[in-house]
Amino acid sequence: MEKLRRLFDKALHKPGFSARDLLKYVGPGLLVTVGFIDPGNWASNLAAGGGYGYTLLWMVTLSTVMLIVLQHNVAHLGIATGLCLAEATTRHLRRPLAMGLLSTAMIASVSTSLAEILGAAIALNMLFGLPINIGVLLSVAFSMVMILSHSYRVIERWIIAFVSIIGFSFIYELSLVHIDWKAAAWAWVTPAFPAGSMPIVMSVLGAVVMPHNLFLHSEIIQSRQWNLADESIIRKQLDYEFFDTLFSMGIGWAINSAMILLAATTFFAHRMEVTELQQAKDLLRPLLGENASVIFAVALLFSGISSTITSGMAAGTIVAGFYGEPFDIRDNHSRLGVIISLVVAGAIIFWIQDPFKGLVYSQVVLSMQLPITIFLQIYLTSSGKVMGKYRNTPFTKGVLILIAAIVTALNIGLLISFAM
Repeated sequence: MEKLRRLFDKALHKPGFSARDLLKYVGPGLLVTVGFIDPGNWASNLAAGGGYGYTLLWMVTLSTVMLIVLQHNVAHLGIATGLCLAEATTRHLRRPLAMGLLSTAMIASVSTSLAEILGAAIALNMLFGLPINIGVLLSVAFSMVMILSHSYRVIERWIIAFVSIIGFSFIYELSLVHIDWKAAAWAWVTPAFPAGSMPIVMSVLGAVVMPHNLFLHSEIIQSRQWNLADESIIRKQLDYEFFDTLFSMGIGWAINSAMILLAATTFFAHRMEVTELQQAKDLLRPLLGENASVIFAVALLFSGISSTITSGMAAGTIVAGFYGEPFDIRDNHSRLGVIISLVVAGAIIFWIQDPFKGLVYSQVVLSMQLPITIFLQIYLTSSGKVMGKYRNTPFTKGVLILIAAIVTALNIGLLISFAM
């Protein structure tokens, strides 16, 4: 009888690559995707397309490729070890160092939540004329209820719905304009640095690779573990995770590209400068009609809400990691992280006089913390003690270090541009 049971279990978990199983694994990557189609990205992409037309589309391609490598690598940490990035940091580094690193990640999470909440509040102002402070309260309340009362799987379904709405919104917007697809295709793969474009180039990159997404992805992916003792199961998860990451980041690439294309064919074509998100909606109305401007605001609202939810979850993951625990919304440590991130970020917004500057300064904080998280990830995923035989190969480690160096240099340049 025991032998039959073992044979049944083996057959049940036999590795394969079926469409049905593939659908089960799509989800973690989409939760990460909303982080790089957040309001901060909207500001960067509208500035890129409105100021330089199609020319900076290549930065969307480059930043997405770098993001795929980083997210794929940190997901491997979760699959191979059963630990998220925060847990692995606490377990494998000296406690004072681990606490210091995770503290900087928590500060970055608050900064991320600030940008997401502010973006949702701006969208509510566009749609209903609500004061920014009221929009902040509604956004925080809705996001907190979503996180505290739903499981990962339920939130994944909501996020998939939100991302779908954002995507269809831009498909509609693009159907209203004429795009030179040949020029766009060339711009996607051809690096160019028009005069005065470096701050925009760096901000596009800085807004795509975000610290909280690296913590979040490793947590979500490890929560789906079946059997870490079975190498075939680990291999299967690695294969499915790569598809999920590639598919989800591809959607993010398309939406970010759509933002630039829309700005290029409207604002750049009519020589209209865009300096804030509210202005973009007002400028679209005479060019594309009332429906287009409303849909623009609706897409921004769903972008802000969905990214607020994921940034809050990331904060819960980080605080749980302080105690060496996985994220569990029923646990007080995870709840504390969510509450700190959303409430503190919301409170800070009440002191911000200029919402657009608030978005900009939040990205500065992320820029300062991002290299810390990337180098931490490289250290852990390259360690045989942490990853065993699944540690980074010399080639993978070299690619990751190159990406870290590029991100560090460009983020330093971004900070310098803000200071000048």
